[in-house]
Amino acid sequence: MKKTIMIVDDSILIRNEIGKILEGTDYEVVCQCRSGEEALETYEKIMPDIVTMDIILPGIDGLETSKRILNKHPKAGIVIISSLVYDKTLQVVKELGPAIPFVFKPINKSFFIESLKKVSTNSESTS
Repeated sequence: MKKTIMIVDDSILIRNEIGKILEGTDYEVVCQCRSGEEALETYEKIMPDIVTMDIILPGIDGLETSKRILNKHPKAGIVIISSLVYDKTLQVVKELGPAIPFVFKPINKSFFIESLKKVSTNSESTS
């Protein structure tokens, strides 16, 4: 059975890129969100296996959105995807949880898929 993915990114180009990367894999995109607020609302309805989360979003940013999801659902699978490669950003991501991967833009397909596998394994082992 395919793992369900919710893509959170304000860029249609990135959402489409992620969708294309996942074609023919064990992952299925079940929804796309453009803001943190939309992601929080949609997560509760859909309960996807994994969320890919951009950091820079209109309204609530991706780090705060991830924190809110994890506060309610500690076993949620989240992969942070961003071009913000700063030590402070990486530190904040680590503080969200040691098992949360950080994928850099532009997205490297094999690294991205490995990150999804890692999140899938971590969320299954803690269920």
